[in-house]
Amino acid sequence: MEPGNDTQRLEFLLLGLAEDPELQPFLFGLFLSMYLVTVLGNLLIILATISDSHLHTPMYFFLSNLSFVDACFTSTTIPKMLVNIQTQSKAIPYAGCITQIHFFVLFTGLDDLLLTVMAYDQFVAICHPLHYMVIMNCRVCGLLVLVSWVVSVLHALLQSLMVLRLSFCTDLEIPHFFCELNQVVQRACSDTFLNEVVIYFAVVFLGGVPLTVILYSYHKIVSSIRAISSAQGKYKAFSTCASHLSVVSLFYGTCLGVYLSSAVTQNSHSTATASVMYTVVTPMLNPFIYSLRNKDIKCALRRICGTGRQKC
Repeated sequence: MEPGNDTQRLEFLLLGLAEDPELQPFLFGLFLSMYLVTVLGNLLIILATISDSHLHTPMYFFLSNLSFVDACFTSTTIPKMLVNIQTQSKAIPYAGCITQIHFFVLFTGLDDLLLTVMAYDQFVAICHPLHYMVIMNCRVCGLLVLVSWVVSVLHALLQSLMVLRLSFCTDLEIPHFFCELNQVVQRACSDTFLNEVVIYFAVVFLGGVPLTVILYSYHKIVSSIRAISSAQGKYKAFSTCASHLSVVSLFYGTCLGVYLSSAVTQNSHSTATASVMYTVVTPMLNPFIYSLRNKDIKCALRRICGTGRQKC
């Protein structure tokens, strides 16, 4: 089939997670529930950090930004998937696919960079507690978030423009529930070498560098905690970063699991199923991890709900 340049009529077919019609109602209910829990949970975290003056600190400022990004991250893929299940259609137009790629890459990069910024915040809080408020002042916190947004927007724009230069054939099938960048590039009829090079360097730069910063930060944090003499002091210091460490492990563990599984197996449907972990499950669990292990968040949520005023 000849490459098609008529992008207005070009459509991709998202094959989804399962082709069995009997499973579609179950998948619709499952992902709708997970999506609503994710959005509601992250919005509650944002509301709690804004409404409670005790949470107007760098740590919770970064957490509220992470919650906003997680809600947007899930919203780039799940609503379209739910619409396709409900309408029994697998099609997504070319413009819609490019848009989905752009925002998916944007919010994935933001998730990664914000987790890195939060690791640095934990490092300063535990390793340099006396200088914490001087180092992590309002200007620095705002600048760190701004840089994260600028880098992520530029990266997403670059990847989108790289896809726009490709030519595609008609009736393209993507064995995924959203327009995943690698899958779309692999379906191109034109040469994709430059796209693959850009993707590779983006993974090294936006994946390797933040992970190195996180590992270095926690290496210093562990060294500082070990130097604390009292057991109570060690527990308090560890509990400060336990939630963030759990989220980082979940994010990188699921991402690494997906890409390792895609390298080992050629089964695209298995890879699509595995990718549910970091695209849906991780953003859904983040609010629970932070709220269940954090007394300040739980106290703020009780105030919002009108309970626990006496205790908090």
